[in-house]
Amino acid sequence: METLDKFDLLILNELQADARLTNAELAQRVGLSAAPCWRRVRALEEAGFIKGYHAEIDRHKIGLGVLAFVRLDANRNTGELTREMEEAIRQIPEIVACHYISGAGTFELQVVSRDLDSFSQFARKVLINLPNVKDLHTSFSLGEVKASSALPLAHLGAPAPAQSRTQRTVSGSKG
Repeated sequence: METLDKFDLLILNELQADARLTNAELAQRVGLSAAPCWRRVRALEEAGFIKGYHAEIDRHKIGLGVLAFVRLDANRNTGELTREMEEAIRQIPEIVACHYISGAGTFELQVVSRDLDSFSQFARKVLINLPNVKDLHTSFSLGEVKASSALPLAHLGAPAPAQSRTQRTVSGSKG
């Protein structure tokens, strides 16, 4: 599967919005019968367009009130030292995202913690002791404006996301 057609793009849009749709619901929303829809989803999975299905958990509800952005500076940026650092970072569950960055710093981490005291202990015991860490710089989230794992698909020629039934009913009713 090298190219995506309008049905593939509709499937991706719908699954990003609600990955718990049954195949029958998905097929109805994208305008296919169940069997071809199922085959397309399987093809999208096998081709790597769909990497998995996950539950989105509210970090506040499970007691992780702090989200920190931590820039790690490395002592040296050699291939082996960087690989060691990457592997160590992958093993730490409190680090929920890590990016190798340009500019100042080597890695930008997103770290969750219960509170500021817990984060402070974590930074002193774990982060600063990662292999090859020279320094770390931390900023804290003061509030989330937008957090989404849904990717934009418009550049692929994707149709605009479908309106919800409520939006269609409200906009379609008069008086």
